[in-house]
Amino acid sequence: MVSISTVFQNLNPILALCVISTLAWYAWRYLVKPNSQKLPPGPPGLPFFGNLLSLDPELHTYLTGLAQIYGPIMKLRLGSKLAIVITSPAIAREVLKDHDIVFANRDVPAAGRVATYGGSDIAWNPYGPEWRMLRKVCVLKMLSNTTLDSVYDLRRNEMRKMVAYLQERVGRPVKVGEQVFLTLLNVITNMMWGEAVEGAERERLGAEFRELVAEMTQLLGKPNVSDFFPGLAGLDLQGVEKEMRGLVCRFDGIFEKMIGERRRVKGEEERKEKDFLQFLLNLEEEGSGADSKTPLTITHVKALLMDMVTGGTDTSSNTIEFAIAEMMHKPEVMMRVKEELEFVVGTDNKESHIPKLSYLQAVMKETLRLHPVLPLLIPHSPSETTIVGGYTIPKGSRMFLNVWAIHRNPSSWEKPLEFDPTRFLNAKWDYSGNDFNYFPFGSGRRICAGIAMAERTVLYFLAILMHLFDWTIPQGQKLDVSEKFGIVLKKKVPLVVIPTQRLSNPNLYH
Repeated sequence: MVSISTVFQNLNPILALCVISTLAWYAWRYLVKPNSQKLPPGPPGLPFFGNLLSLDPELHTYLTGLAQIYGPIMKLRLGSKLAIVITSPAIAREVLKDHDIVFANRDVPAAGRVATYGGSDIAWNPYGPEWRMLRKVCVLKMLSNTTLDSVYDLRRNEMRKMVAYLQERVGRPVKVGEQVFLTLLNVITNMMWGEAVEGAERERLGAEFRELVAEMTQLLGKPNVSDFFPGLAGLDLQGVEKEMRGLVCRFDGIFEKMIGERRRVKGEEERKEKDFLQFLLNLEEEGSGADSKTPLTITHVKALLMDMVTGGTDTSSNTIEFAIAEMMHKPEVMMRVKEELEFVVGTDNKESHIPKLSYLQAVMKETLRLHPVLPLLIPHSPSETTIVGGYTIPKGSRMFLNVWAIHRNPSSWEKPLEFDPTRFLNAKWDYSGNDFNYFPFGSGRRICAGIAMAERTVLYFLAILMHLFDWTIPQGQKLDVSEKFGIVLKKKVPLVVIPTQRLSNPNLYH
């Protein structure tokens, strides 16, 4: 984050006076004005800035450490914004179940508002009729099991391309996360509008898309003065909104191109394939969504496409990368996965085998326990002042649920830092969010809409990669499973591995 002194140096006298006046008001509001509310405990902070200047970049571990001092529910003053951090399953239940409706709203960051066309997507849209319409469109139509079954051939064909690519590079180092991302990108773009990145463009455009998605998620998680002091948001002092608008414009150009082409050809011939874009455009032209009282607009269409591109690629590829790294770190786990694949799959790789791969499913669950995709989930915000854990949570505060810490709680998990998939064999934990010791996709009304797609994608990719190839670390390098914090959790060091053909049947690789 830019230093405060640098910000002031770049302001003209009138703007500087506005900034000083705004900060003075915040000082009176939060430091001088009496407050009778019983707020949660938390670390002391500085005037104006609160705890901003003491935040650690690895926020998930930093907040976990603070919770050991101040308890399972604590407050942080981030400029003028009050943040509440939950690290207890019991208190998480109060938030996401007992007071689910109250906490079903979002505290939308400035970058998130720009990235999603003003918060017109599922993730940031406020709870209400519009959000319910978008949720129905996604869950009942776009991401239903029936729809996912209908596009299985797309996933299989793109997987075959990745397998052929890896086969050509047997014995040479490969950044497996990049290849998985590119394959996922092609799967999703095919599902959205029937077009994939092919030929020589495959690697170039794949790398460009990955960079765009990485930059977007980085901006979404970047500390921003506009979020901590909303009165200064119009100044965009760090240029975060300007930078995000540049990224969105690049995506928007692609969306506009696809929408324009689809509308031009519609009158010429009826499309035989029903992809997501066609489905959304049909709803938009009818003037209604799943709820006829709430129209689906072209802005909603583009926001949903943005959710698919950003939410369905980086998140799943990171999980697959973590899973492979953890299995390589514990060879006995990888061996058991391969034995199960040999017994269940044999030489006929099909997605229909996934329900029978109980140990591989446990590997995915254990990966998401140790490395949840969104370590603090997407922040919730109460629509009214509420009592949680015996403390007052003011309306409009920012609520972080530290699922990373909850998943490593020694009171709930035996040897919580150890990667042990067997803990999920014949166990009660699933992705429904009903058990607040384990909810990697969130819980309640705002639970992730793409769970079914994520589960199929991650398991199918892992099954193919583990069944067809052996993996080793390049000589002289060390295996690393450490994390880098962001709104989306990533490996600190990208996984570079050498594939070796595992099975003798050449038809499986082409």
